[in-house]
Amino acid sequence: MAKTAGLVGLVGIGATGCSTDEVLRFGWPEAVTPQADKMRELWTWSVIAALVVGVIVWGLILWSVVFHRKKSEELPRQTAYNLPLEIVLIVVPTVIVAVLFYFTAVTQNYVTDKSGKPDVNVDVIAFQWNWEFQYPDHKTEEGKVVSTVGTSGEVPIMVLPAHKRIQFTLRSTDVIHSFFVPEFHFKRDVFPQPEKNNQDNVFQIDQIDRPGAFVGRCAELCGSYHAVMNFEVRALNEADFDKYIELRKEVNAKTGKPYTTAEALSQVNCGELCAPLATTTTPFNTDRTAREASGAGQK
Repeated sequence: MAKTAGLVGLVGIGATGCSTDEVLRFGWPEAVTPQADKMRELWTWSVIAALVVGVIVWGLILWSVVFHRKKSEELPRQTAYNLPLEIVLIVVPTVIVAVLFYFTAVTQNYVTDKSGKPDVNVDVIAFQWNWEFQYPDHKTEEGKVVSTVGTSGEVPIMVLPAHKRIQFTLRSTDVIHSFFVPEFHFKRDVFPQPEKNNQDNVFQIDQIDRPGAFVGRCAELCGSYHAVMNFEVRALNEADFDKYIELRKEVNAKTGKPYTTAEALSQVNCGELCAPLATTTTPFNTDRTAREASGAGQK
């Protein structure tokens, strides 16, 4: 019986096609920030602890079913009180909850810590149904803050440096949205007038561990086109990011206007990471004729 159960378990794990690392993450995306690593560790060990408790409970249930099944019409000896057992049933769950609370509090304090001085500040502005990313420490030659806004045909790209501390300040201009990048393992609601709604709308990440492109989403139902509020985080190495920011400040000689995000990225020589348009997600297709009506063309 045990061999069969073990074989079934191994086949089940193998059939998922998951690597050891993926199995230990229990479905969480691969982390790209130190904060995300800490949250993933908390999640992993919490699940392992829950599985251990579950196996013990399942074992006790099975043991009771097998060894305490009805064997005769004689009524078994009735026990009114079992003080040692009752103490165990109180102490063990209390210890488990206390341990989980401790590690949760430690992780939460680390994730929400803002004591470090940020290398880059980004203001994230959410609105129906789009995002604007502003860099308040950088201004164009015209004196305007460098910013990126999405359009109907262009997903907004938030360009950030890898290996630098980044501070995000969030606000909404209409309803509640939610800033979520799965690889950051961190979701933060975006409120209108956060100072009046008693919301902590600022958070930091120690760094993005590696250059890359990561999809971002709104994780709060915010209206009819909530599903189209996607964006992309583009993490570049420090030199490429600095070049990108400098280009965003300058005027494009061809257009007579400051470089847009796409124009600046196309001028930075960093391969696929400098693709002018988002690569991890696409705009919502608003063409009514993009698909045929159900059953069209069928006889």
